[in-house]
Amino acid sequence: MGLHGKKIIVAVTGSIAAYKIPHFVRLLVKQGAEVRVITTKAAETLVSPLALATVSKNPVLSAISSQDVWNSHVELGLWADLMVVAPCSANTLAKLAHGICDNLLVAVYLSARCPVFLAPAMDEDMWHHPSTKLNLERLRQYGNFILPVGNGELASGLIGEGRMAEPEEMVTYLHAHFAPKAGAGLKALVTAGPTYEKLDPVRFIGNYSSGKMGIALADALADVGMDVVLVLGPSSLMPKNQRVKVEKVESAQQMHDACIAHISSADIAIMAAAVADYKPEQMTQGKMKKTGGPLTLQLVQTPDILKELGRIRPARTTLVGFALETDHELENARKKLESKNADLIVLNSMNDAGAGFGSDTNKVTLVGRNNVNLSLPIADKTVVAKRIVEYIIEMRNV
Repeated sequence: MGLHGKKIIVAVTGSIAAYKIPHFVRLLVKQGAEVRVITTKAAETLVSPLALATVSKNPVLSAISSQDVWNSHVELGLWADLMVVAPCSANTLAKLAHGICDNLLVAVYLSARCPVFLAPAMDEDMWHHPSTKLNLERLRQYGNFILPVGNGELASGLIGEGRMAEPEEMVTYLHAHFAPKAGAGLKALVTAGPTYEKLDPVRFIGNYSSGKMGIALADALADVGMDVVLVLGPSSLMPKNQRVKVEKVESAQQMHDACIAHISSADIAIMAAAVADYKPEQMTQGKMKKTGGPLTLQLVQTPDILKELGRIRPARTTLVGFALETDHELENARKKLESKNADLIVLNSMNDAGAGFGSDTNKVTLVGRNNVNLSLPIADKTVVAKRIVEYIIEMRNV
């Protein structure tokens, strides 16, 4: 099916790379897509609206009203199956990130209910500026897809990053977006981050987990078409894929209750959170004061979420747990696999450099039934997450 019959908005901004957009539009039309083009006033100085209208076979829009006709940004936003802002200048990038609605392009973007792809194009210094990085991260958090920039000759004459992706590359990315997904129709439950167990109103028992690995897994599951519920402990990070529904929790009991509520509808459940094993038997209502002597805390166990899910999960549910070990790693991971009635344990060793809490990378071993021990090389957590998800899908299809 590809792009045939897809309704695509191509939004062109004031970057010199705009001269490539007639070719991009032509490629989309040749693939059978219906294309409507929107330009900013700055873009019209760089690429001919007549050329864009000719290749798209539709009038080019640049203003809310033209020739006594109102161009409904809401109608356009509802019409599209996909919107591509290409090239996306640093100026428009900032407007989209902050909702500065001073032209038709931004108005359509704010009204769009479809996926939005952004193809940045700017000089290298602008690309690497902290404000650009913050705007990109905000737009990712909104659920937008950022196409990678190229490295090469720029309009300034410098060589570096910031080139807009080539038209053929952008078409390939759009094809991939509409391609059938391996996880389409499946529902996933993921936990991530630490849990905090309160000692008093200002202190807690916790750990160093950032939630990066679990969030990467939630994104990877959503990227292959699954509907994902992410039960997220205290963390400043958030998933990038808009298919991920986030439920924020703080304590182990809250995480337990959320997982119990969702397990019956989950086809895949991945327990990646670093859940506190113990909590204070009682929380002090007021702030504890120094007494000048030792402080004795009475701790009790928190709910064993993985074990409880292993007991009540539906037969169709693939249950995955995490194990962070410091010694006898494989032996302990296999014991956990059996005792929790899980299908797979993702083993982290504290002895591996570049793995564990807070790091952007991870090195894991997949410990499964039938004596499966699959070691994955150290890689960025997003890459590791994709490989774990691929393995889970392969395992379910056997």
